[in-house]
Amino acid sequence: MTNRLSPEELRQLIEAAKEARGRAYIPYSGFGVGAALLDADGHIHYGCNVENAAFGPTNCAERTAMFRAVADGHAPRSFRGMAVVADTPGPVSPCGTCRQVMAELCGPDMPVWLTSMKGDVVETTVSALLPGAFLLDGDGAAGAFSKGEMNG
Repeated sequence: MTNRLSPEELRQLIEAAKEARGRAYIPYSGFGVGAALLDADGHIHYGCNVENAAFGPTNCAERTAMFRAVADGHAPRSFRGMAVVADTPGPVSPCGTCRQVMAELCGPDMPVWLTSMKGDVVETTVSALLPGAFLLDGDGAAGAFSKGEMNG
């Protein structure tokens, strides 16, 4: 499976992230973030940040999209790409927790497009966002992306 998206697929993915941002529940920070995750079947899973008064239970847009895709029956590491958007001066970047979840649920070479409402776009990958990611193998042993995965 190729991770390359056509220009039209990328446009649709970024527009979906913008749409998801409009659904954010952000009564405390007012900082809306949207994410859109494209699965292997071409379906887009929407995610927005959802805040909570206790702050700890708050969930980011990126994790919402990934958790939703898994809950909808899509296998981890089967995703083709993710777009993330916020109303920021430049492209928005995922928090550390989201990067760790991406390392677990997405392939290390999966493209991630960091964008802004102004139209700025930067393409990166999961492994570039979190080099040396902490991962467990099937036996519970700790590890990280292999050297080849970290270097692309």
